[in-house]
Amino acid sequence: QVQLVESGGGLVQAGGSLRLSCAASGSDFRFNVMGWYRRAPGNQRELVATIISGGSKNYAESVKGRFTISRDNAKNTVYLQMNSLKPEDTAVYYCYAVNAYGAYWGQGTQVTVSS
Repeated sequence: QVQLVESGGGLVQAGGSLRLSCAASGSDFRFNVMGWYRRAPGNQRELVATIISGGSKNYAESVKGRFTISRDNAKNTVYLQMNSLKPEDTAVYYCYAVNAYGAYWGQGTQVTVSS
């Protein structure tokens, strides 16, 4: 059974940084795509960033230049380095991974940015 376990969320002041991690396990197949989505209160879940196994990255316009996604294929782990955080980045952040069998989600980790 595939499991995605996130860590690294928390409370930070505006302008600060956090690093999220997501470790995937239970898959016999490579995760071709890994990434992060987020859901702010009252909003729909939205893409933050994705990275494919070859290293190509995609970012939401709202986080470009501030967030950096990376992955360690050997560890099946994806990271999200978040710098220059803003109050509007406050949300539950969800890890996302896709392999040959389907798409999987983590349980979410809360990120709160105070002004």
